[in-house]
Amino acid sequence: MDIATLQNAGINNLTSAKTAYDSLATAFGRHIEDWQREVTDRLGGSHWTGATSDKAQAEIKALGSKLQAARQELAFVGRALADAAEGFAAAQAHLISALDDAKAKRFAVAADGRISWDNEPSSAGYAGTGAEANAREIGKRITAALNEAAHADQEIEQRLSHLSYNASSGTGLDSATAQADQAAVAARDQVPATGTNPDDVKRWWDGLTEAQQQRFVLNHPDQVGNLDGVPAVARDQANRITLKHSQEDLKLQLLQLGPQPPEKIAGVNGAITNPDFMAWDAKNYDLQEKLKSLNAIESRLTGDKLKLRDGAPAFLLGLDTKGRGRAIVSVNNPDTADNVLTFVPGTSARLATAPGDVDKADEMVKAAKLADGSKTTAALAWVGYDAPQNLFPDAVRDEFAENAEKDLARFQTGLRTTHEGAPSHNTLMGHSYGSTTVGFTMRDHKVPVDDVILVGSPGVGVDHAKDLNIDPSHVYVARGSEDTMIKNAAGASLLFGMDPMDTRFGAQHLAAGDTDHSHYWRENSPSVTAFGEVAAGTRKAG
Repeated sequence: MDIATLQNAGINNLTSAKTAYDSLATAFGRHIEDWQREVTDRLGGSHWTGATSDKAQAEIKALGSKLQAARQELAFVGRALADAAEGFAAAQAHLISALDDAKAKRFAVAADGRISWDNEPSSAGYAGTGAEANAREIGKRITAALNEAAHADQEIEQRLSHLSYNASSGTGLDSATAQADQAAVAARDQVPATGTNPDDVKRWWDGLTEAQQQRFVLNHPDQVGNLDGVPAVARDQANRITLKHSQEDLKLQLLQLGPQPPEKIAGVNGAITNPDFMAWDAKNYDLQEKLKSLNAIESRLTGDKLKLRDGAPAFLLGLDTKGRGRAIVSVNNPDTADNVLTFVPGTSARLATAPGDVDKADEMVKAAKLADGSKTTAALAWVGYDAPQNLFPDAVRDEFAENAEKDLARFQTGLRTTHEGAPSHNTLMGHSYGSTTVGFTMRDHKVPVDDVILVGSPGVGVDHAKDLNIDPSHVYVARGSEDTMIKNAAGASLLFGMDPMDTRFGAQHLAAGDTDHSHYWRENSPSVTAFGEVAAGTRKAG
């Protein structure tokens, strides 16, 4: 695909062909109906019986099935042409936009896409001091548009070749073939189910034109936004739509909640707490808490807090307000970053605590930049599971970690699947019960990470770092001297196996200073500095 071909492509010809095939399929359908009424129905209602009648009617029935299959195949041609027109139109629009911007910036674009410009400041056509950077950006847009068109071209060629073969070979007259083609068409309109392997999701996504991808984002944001294997930029776009919808929904629920009932009502022995008030108050608190959290996340996404965060953008990779709610927020783009750290919080984690966890991610990005300023680090707050909400009885139970394993493992696989270019250096970190969740996941799944950090851990389900399916020299532990939440004696077993701080566990120890259980992420603290070194890949094992 070249610039001239795409720029001059007659998209209307595809649209006209699509209309013609649709008309043909409609007319063919009417002929089938006429044939059904004038032939099949009349013979079926006649008094003709016997072996010859049975044979004739069986053949007529088979012919009817072939005709219906042929009608479906004709309709599939129209659908393929429509998708092609949509894909080419989007690519053409992107190319024209890039060429217009090139012209506005006084660039000359050659037929092969090379960009040149006037570098002489005294010249009337001088392109300015930022010409080189602008040219690179426009060049990327031109290449992307051409690739988009080439993809649409390949897609339409494959689909039309398949349908042409069905028509010429007669296989298109088979109802099974038509049903298979119908299933393929339907699959184009369906988002893969939750839990689908990220590699399969990525293949599905890459098989769509950009216009089709955009249609899925706009029409199914809640599904696309939470699907591992969809690139981060698309997930972020989808989840921002869901965030807006969720904010409006929460506001509506608050409105529908009505006025606050009386807190006290008369009882047999005096005033008692009104059950209606208790139910209203609990519901109101939940809705207000979630709305406040969404507003805080939106503020971080839209840049209101960027000046406080060194300009690092945020991406919303998961969102769900059901139950206690979930959110996955990445500081920097994990698909393009050199280093990617996923942080799993512990007890009490829910949608309402997500903004605070994003603050921790921000601190680790800053620390990683200090450790190695030549590379980009993305840090994700993964509030993507139902965490225990209290120390007892919830946080002493296994099932919260067990229920999160598959989701966390799949998310890590998805990060590998969608990453662009050379593989990133990936770290998985868990704090408190989050470290238990990380440990269970590493123990039971082949998780594609390079390093693991366990912070203030009550145990991780194994008695030795080597049982986490990773080289023990890449397992790091940290616990502050004032972390009295985890009460233990050296060498003792905790709730979930051997104390990770015990030398027999075999992990590498990180400095944590005198921090308590909740303040490992204080700016410039020994612990957050160490976390940044591991995330950046500059921490030497041993």
